Amino acid sequence: MGIVFSDLAVSADGFATGLNQREEAPFGDIDENWLHGWMFEAYDENRAEVDAIVASGATIMGRNMFGPVRGEWDRDWRGWWGPNPPYHGPVFVLTHFAHDPIEMEGGTTFHFVTDGIHSAMDQARAAAGDRNISIAGGPTTVNEYLAAGMIDELRLHVTPCILGAGERVFDGVPPQSLERVSVRPTSRVTHMVYRPVRP
Repeated sequence: MGIVFSDLAVSADGFATGLNQREEAPFGDIDENWLHGWMFEAYDENRAEVDAIVASGATIMGRNMFGPVRGEWDRDWRGWWGPNPPYHGPVFVLTHFAHDPIEMEGGTTFHFVTDGIHSAMDQARAAAGDRNISIAGGPTTVNEYLAAGMIDELRLHVTPCILGAGERVFDGVPPQSLERVSVRPTSRVTHMVYRPVRP
């Protein structure tokens, strides 16, 4: 069985997204380049970390990461990523509102899970087989899985900016010990890998 991992780009003050997410601003009122520029403008320098983000057999994400639609599904929203999302496999979206699966180009299918994080994990495990499972985000979803003790490896990509507000990693997560696996600085980001220490 593979591991459950999560990758989050975070500011130096721990925020993984800003306030006021909306369609034209997926990460809210911030300069998105501050958090994610290293992935695109310095790809060669960070190739291993970028490629590892989507190297999984199944992905779980929160509804806010999937899109800005709130409440009932009253429009044909198909994600932020265009017709060919980068996941190329099953993606399980946590939501309170049922929705039929959405098949995209490249092998990505979005499935909508209305009965909680454990159900999403069970479905992801069945779909992933022996491959890893990615908890893609956003930070609220990652925090839920951390609090439930269901993440094996947390990869934080710390960027040299201060956002001051937004959604912060570790909010609502109970005290726990983390083992540092690795730290790798590059010109625009410091990659930090932790494993929660199981009691």
